Amino acid sequence: MIFVDSNIPMYLVGAEHRNKDRAEQLLRRLIEAREKLVTDVEVFQEILHRYVAIRRHDAIEAAWRALHGLVDDVFPIALPQVDDAKSLVLESQALSARDALHVAVMRAHGVEEILTFDTGFDTVADLSRIH
Repeated sequence: MIFVDSNIPMYLVGAEHRNKDRAEQLLRRLIEAREKLVTDVEVFQEILHRYVAIRRHDAIEAAWRALHGLVDDVFPIALPQVDDAKSLVLESQALSARDALHVAVMRAHGVEEILTFDTGFDTVADLSRIH
């Protein structure tokens, strides 16, 4: 199982960027290998947050559809994962609160790989970042 972070669908549907082609290549390779791709509900919230913050409401639907079309499962978030995220940010200031929440959800579901361009995940010892 591989966790898909919010920057992946945003690069896919966004303007030209150095990571756009790389995101497409990585996804194509993972899909061809029949890897199970997953995410959590916070990734959808991140898409909403980012596009509302930059006043790009027109981009929300495309990123939403891209993410829904990519993943096989969307994990919920409950208080135990939020508690674990709190512990993670108290242990290491290298992780953002959102990234810590993703790590907590991944651990709860036995996911050890993440598809992201976010280097903050490199600080998590039991996690492998695909980039």
